[in-house]
Amino acid sequence: MSPTPSTNEENKLPLNGRRAIPPDYSNGEENEVPELEAFGLVPRGFNPRDYLRVVDIYMFKEPYEINKQEHHTDKYYNPRLIVRRGQAFQIRIDFNRPYQPGTDQFWLEYLMGRYPQRNKGTYIPIPVGNELKPGQWGAKIIHRENNSIRLSIMSSTICIIGKFRMYVAVQTPYGILRTRRNSATDTYILFNPWCQLDAVYLDDEKEREEYVLNDVGIIFHGSAEDITSRSWSYGQFEENILDACLFLMDKAELELSGRGNPIKICRVASAVINSRDENGVLVGSWDNKYDYGVAPSAWTGSVDILLEYYSSKQPVRYGQCWVFAGVFNTFLRCLGIPGRLVTNYSSAHDNNGNLRVDFFLDEEGKVDPKLTRESLWNYHCWNEAWMTRPDLPVGFGGWQVLDATPQETSDGMYRCGPASVQAIKHGHVCFQFDAPFVYAEVNSDIFFTRIQKNGTQVVEGINTTHVGQLIVTKEVGGDGMMNITEEYKFPEGSEEERLALETAVMYGVKKQSVQDTTYQSQTDVVMDFQAQKAVLGSDFKVTTTFTNKSYNTYTITAYLSGNIVFYTGVPKKEFKTHSFSAKLEPLASKSFDVVIKSSEYMNDLLEQASFHFFVTARINETGKILALQKAVRLEIPTLRIKTKGEMVAGKETSVVVEFTNPLKQTLENVTLRLEGLGVLRTITKQFGRIPMNSTLTWEVKFTPMRPGLQKLIASLSSDALKHVYGELNVQIQKP
Repeated sequence: MSPTPSTNEENKLPLNGRRAIPPDYSNGEENEVPELEAFGLVPRGFNPRDYLRVVDIYMFKEPYEINKQEHHTDKYYNPRLIVRRGQAFQIRIDFNRPYQPGTDQFWLEYLMGRYPQRNKGTYIPIPVGNELKPGQWGAKIIHRENNSIRLSIMSSTICIIGKFRMYVAVQTPYGILRTRRNSATDTYILFNPWCQLDAVYLDDEKEREEYVLNDVGIIFHGSAEDITSRSWSYGQFEENILDACLFLMDKAELELSGRGNPIKICRVASAVINSRDENGVLVGSWDNKYDYGVAPSAWTGSVDILLEYYSSKQPVRYGQCWVFAGVFNTFLRCLGIPGRLVTNYSSAHDNNGNLRVDFFLDEEGKVDPKLTRESLWNYHCWNEAWMTRPDLPVGFGGWQVLDATPQETSDGMYRCGPASVQAIKHGHVCFQFDAPFVYAEVNSDIFFTRIQKNGTQVVEGINTTHVGQLIVTKEVGGDGMMNITEEYKFPEGSEEERLALETAVMYGVKKQSVQDTTYQSQTDVVMDFQAQKAVLGSDFKVTTTFTNKSYNTYTITAYLSGNIVFYTGVPKKEFKTHSFSAKLEPLASKSFDVVIKSSEYMNDLLEQASFHFFVTARINETGKILALQKAVRLEIPTLRIKTKGEMVAGKETSVVVEFTNPLKQTLENVTLRLEGLGVLRTITKQFGRIPMNSTLTWEVKFTPMRPGLQKLIASLSSDALKHVYGELNVQIQKP
């Protein structure tokens, strides 16, 4: 059997007192492999042509051929062979004469990186044997005809993921003859959710089709009371996306030998998808200013972002949580790791890890923005990836939380996960990685704390059910929503929930119990707050209702504060204040309406049309304070997409995108974006302005590429209005 191919490179390696061979971080770099590796002096009459020689290698790499069909890789827009590990694939070798098993000896070699080594899994010699063993590298001849043989090759189930170079080596008495470097025989090896021995094995075919093969998804946003959704093109099979995803691991400097482990891959990816540490893929921006870049709301998919990063090697501007999560999902599915995008409504960003989000009130019961440092996101998107966790006790495999949105550092870098969903549910937050942070995002309590003049803190209200009240993802095989809250937490108030919390506290999560605070809940008067559903640009009313459940008569003094907020819950501006007082008769209810005019909010409105309303009320007779906060989101109008005539693959057709400006102002700097996987490449068009009440019409001519059911996704972005989407399912006919 051959030694590792020696190269001139190795003779010139930089001296290093600690290691003989430098670390290998790049899947793209190569070493030179000699075509003739002599065993010493070669006699003068030696002619390589006298021995068995490879004339051609046929890879069966077309989408309709056996390899890509059986390995579920026929959708990749890539001319090379792409297979999944732990599953046999076939190649044909044509020699210069018939192969003679008794005397001829040859083997295959798979190499990766600049310094291939056998013990690192980057140099893999494969002898031809009589049988294939499951989960282990091997090759056997399954057909011989004339000068050709057909081989079945099995890869290891713990094999490195990436692009391998392939050589065929033939033994002669005087040396080893190798095939010349030929990029056409390069072989990509990916994770295999269809293989029981793979760490990412998923046993349900419908789930594999959704979480690995579906290239369009749904992202849920809005608020728990007003859920909205939009489509996102993951595009994991598009041209150059596989190479771009492999490049991310090079960028993160994940050593090649670690790339067979989905835990390591996901951990480094959660850091490299944001730009905070190593100039990763996306620059996050939450300040409503998107100069020199694309507004996060304008993206319609991951492909443009990944391709721009792969070609420029510079971070792409800009992303917010759903953009980070959309790109991460493309990365996972592209490499063969089952992945899904998850939305957590009322997500706590608990800066000091004490499982409480504090809203501080001043003496009069108004929220004090200077003291209130923690935020409650209307929603937050992250990812889940499916894998075993051999590094944790049994039972913590399955779905793992990953989050590439840069929020807090973990081991010195902006990254989060993988954290076992099962461990979060049961409070086992001691298990790596970053489980306490995720636990707080879904389990924190909201405290309304009044600061008295002498500095003492009085807790006036606690809400234990608001945070993480709804956790959702797209349903399998459809565009609907699947509620997965119960995978993260036990029912509120149940014995199991209390036990999980006690476990989390035992493992170091800081939790101030209600008994530690000077808090007596007040049950005489109940306050409720509702907002009328309204379209952006119109007036709407909000209603506060007080119900007196006692036999006493009370008078109350109430204060309403309306704030324009980022979807992260951080306030930009208080735009509405309203004080009122009332007399509450025994066992009676009373409602108060406040009208919010469009002129009050339009000038300062942020792109997701989100408000937070705080209502605080003091019962004058008892001094008790009632407090609640509610997120309200206005309905944003949609784009209309219409087709003109039928759509046939390879034949020019057109669609029309329409939008009517609903605002009482002209929209400036309007940009439209349209994309559809298999239908058309992303097209963007700038429109100067759309006057109020007028309609913009944009006709786009294109030639659909692939037949089948496809989705067109459009977005509109402007100075005053963003988060405007439209979509249309189109059936592309075969020519």
